Amino acid sequence: MAYSEFNLERVKKDFNLTTLERLNIFADAPEVESSQWLKDTLQYYQPIVRGSNSEKARSELIIAPILVELKRQKNESVNLFSGVDFTVDEAKGLKGICDFIVTKSPEVFIITAPVITIVEAKKENINAGLGQCAAEMVAARIFNERSGNEIEAIYGVVTTGSIWQFLKLQGQEIEIDLSEYYLKDVNKILGILAIGIT
Repeated sequence: MAYSEFNLERVKKDFNLTTLERLNIFADAPEVESSQWLKDTLQYYQPIVRGSNSEKARSELIIAPILVELKRQKNESVNLFSGVDFTVDEAKGLKGICDFIVTKSPEVFIITAPVITIVEAKKENINAGLGQCAAEMVAARIFNERSGNEIEAIYGVVTTGSIWQFLKLQGQEIEIDLSEYYLKDVNKILGILAIGIT
């Protein structure tokens, strides 16, 4: 089994989790003003992404620039990994490639705890990615604990690039924000992503 094989029901059962699903979980997150570079980049790439309509294009041309902006805004105190193997516990199925991992560490060659945010890119179906993202968040928590770097919450995102939906794993509960954030709300998206870093 791999991350991509998990659905939400399976994650809840296998890891004894409960879910809390409600609107506006991250409504109080302050916006982070995006740079002119990000505004120009997104404006330029959006037509290309719409034309190709592939998950790869969305990841490289929309999602990655937003995460790079987060890294720039946080003065390089975080690092970003893209398309890396994050096998944490094969016996539990916590293995496979994560689309994006954000760590609260400036190290660039290896994933170093704490892992704070998991970003799962999907071509169109956000709901189909919730279980996979939740499994990756559980793996991040285990990875952090094994490194002696426990943090209170792990954040997750499932995104098409155009639509962003956020999750939070704390204790045995996964909070799923039923609010969807759109690319026009990029300052709010950056603000929510920044929560795990502060």
